Amino acid sequence: MCKYSIVFLLSFLSLSTFAGNIKYNLKMPRPQNHYYHVEMELEGFKEKELKVKMPVWAPGSYLVREFARNVDLVKAFDENNNAIEVTKCDKNTWKISKGKAKKITVKYEVYAFELSVRTSFLDDTHGFVSGSGVFMYVEGHKNQSGSLQVYPYTTFGTITTALEKGDSENSFVFNNYDQLVDCPLEIGNQIQFSFNSAGTEHNVAIYGKGNFDVDQLKIDMAKITQAATNVFGQNPNKKYTFIIHNVVDGQGGLEHTNSTVLSVNRWTFAGSKYIGFLSLVAHEYFHLWNVKRIRPIELGPFDYDKENYTSLLWVMEGFTSYYDELLLLRAGYYTKEEFLNKLFGTINYVEGTPGTRVQPVAHASFDAWIKAYRPDENSRNSTMSYYSKGTIIAALLDAMIIEKYDGKKCLDHFMQRVYSEYYEKKGRGFSENEFKKELELFLGRNLDEFYAKYINGVEIPNYNDFFSKIGLNVNYSGKTEASVGMFITENNGKTIVRGIVSNSAAEDAGISVNDEIIGCNGMRADKSSLEDYFKGVQEGELIEILFARDQELFSTEIKVTSKEIPRFEMKFNDDKSTHEKFNYWLRAE
Repeated sequence: MCKYSIVFLLSFLSLSTFAGNIKYNLKMPRPQNHYYHVEMELEGFKEKELKVKMPVWAPGSYLVREFARNVDLVKAFDENNNAIEVTKCDKNTWKISKGKAKKITVKYEVYAFELSVRTSFLDDTHGFVSGSGVFMYVEGHKNQSGSLQVYPYTTFGTITTALEKGDSENSFVFNNYDQLVDCPLEIGNQIQFSFNSAGTEHNVAIYGKGNFDVDQLKIDMAKITQAATNVFGQNPNKKYTFIIHNVVDGQGGLEHTNSTVLSVNRWTFAGSKYIGFLSLVAHEYFHLWNVKRIRPIELGPFDYDKENYTSLLWVMEGFTSYYDELLLLRAGYYTKEEFLNKLFGTINYVEGTPGTRVQPVAHASFDAWIKAYRPDENSRNSTMSYYSKGTIIAALLDAMIIEKYDGKKCLDHFMQRVYSEYYEKKGRGFSENEFKKELELFLGRNLDEFYAKYINGVEIPNYNDFFSKIGLNVNYSGKTEASVGMFITENNGKTIVRGIVSNSAAEDAGISVNDEIIGCNGMRADKSSLEDYFKGVQEGELIEILFARDQELFSTEIKVTSKEIPRFEMKFNDDKSTHEKFNYWLRAE
C-alpha cells in the first residue's frame, strides 16, 4: 500500500491592481480513501469578501459535470487560526467573510475516484490530477500567474506534467488559472521516455501494465507528430507531454495546449488495435493546433460556471477526425485504399443513421452539452455525430480546395491561413461568421448554399460532384430492405428491446424500448432465434409478438415495412486530368 502527500503552492506576481499571493497545499494522507485535502492560502487581498469557485466542467469535454459535488467540508481560518464564516452562494461558489484578516486559509476536501481523461483519481497506486476538478480559483483573479510545488509520497518517484519547472525540486510555474488546469499531472511510478520530432521534445508517461514496446512507440509517435506538424509547417511547442493510462475500458483522449491524456485498453499496442491507438495519438496531437489555437472565440478564455456554446465543433472535432486518418496515410500506416475505405465507411455510417436526417451538424455542435454526452435509446433517431459528419465536411472542402487550386493547395493551406490570421496575428478565436468568411475568401465563392444544405441542413451531398473532380467516382449503391426496425439484447436470460427505429414497423406496432419479447408467431423467442428470423422477413409479412411491459403481458402484430439503406461506393476514374489531383490529395510525406 502506498501513501503520499502533495503540496501545491501558487505565488502570484505583483500587478498594479493586485498584490496578493495564493498558495495551494494539497495533501493525500490516506490515498486509499480517494480524498485530496486542499488548502488555499490567500494573503494580501484587499476585498472584505472573497469568493472561491470550483469549475463545473473540463475544457474539451462538453458536459457540465458539477465538480463541486465532490467537494466536502469547506472551512476558512485567519492568520491566527481563528475560524472565518464561509457561506455557500450557489452550487459551485463559496463566500469567505474575510473582514480585516491579512491572511486566510481555505480548506476543503475533494473526492477523486473516477479515472478518466477529464476527471481526477487517487488511490494507493497513483494520483491523476485534472485541474478543473481539484483546484478552486478566486473570483476575479483567474489571470494571475503563480507556481505549483508538488511533494509526492516517498514511494512515488515521478511527476509528469506539461507545466514549466520552477526554481526548486518538484516545483512548477504557470501564467494563469487557465494554464494551470490545462496541464494535468500524473504522479506515481509511471514509465517515462522521450523522443524528438518536428523540432519538439516529446515526453511520454505510461501508467498501467500493457503490451507496449517503448522503442516501437518512439518510432511511430515520432512519425505521426512529424506528419501533423507538416500540415502547418511549424510546431508552437518546444516541449509536449503525453500521459497514457492503460486500463480495461479505454475511453479515448482529451487535448491540452501542450499535452494530452490518452485512456486506452492495456492490450491495444499490437495487431489491428494498434492502428486505432496511433489514430488516437494523431487526433489528440492535431488538437494542439485545431481547438487549442485555431478555435471558436467561445472556447477560451473559459467561463467555468456554465456551458460555453459554439456551433463549430464540427470543425474542431470533425476536421481533426478527418486529419487523424489522413495523417496515418501520410505517415505510411495506411494505403490509399485503406484510407478511402475508412472515409467511405464514415460516409455510409453517417448517411445510414436516421438522426442525420433530423439534426444538422451545426445543431449537433451547439447541443453537445445536452445530447452528445448524454445518449439515450432514441439518440440514433434524433442525433448525429459532429465528429463523423464533420469528417465528411472536411473531405468535401478538401476536394473543393484541391479542385480550385488545380492540385497545388489543399485543406492544409486553409488551416495554415486560419492559424496565422487568428492565433498568430489576432491572438484570439473566431466567430462563426468569421470562419465562414475565411472559407469563402479562400475558395473564392459564396458558401450560403453549401451551409444551408450541409451545415445548417440535412441534405445528402452529391458525393460524385465533389470527388470525381479529384479522381474518384462515387456511385450510389443503396437498396431497399425489409425491416422490422427493432434492436434487441439479452439480459439475464431475457430478450429485451434496446432500440426502436423511428417510423418503423416495430414503432407502428407499439413496441417500446425495455419491453421483454417473450414469443414470436406462437413460439417462445430468444435473442438468437429472433435475430435470425428478422433477417429473412419480407415486406408486408405479419409477425405476432408476445411481450411483457412492467410485468403485464401484451400482444401485437407487426406488419413488416421496407426502408432505404443509403450506401456509396468509390471507384478510381480513368480521367487522366484528375490523376495529379488525386495523387496530391492522397499523398504520402
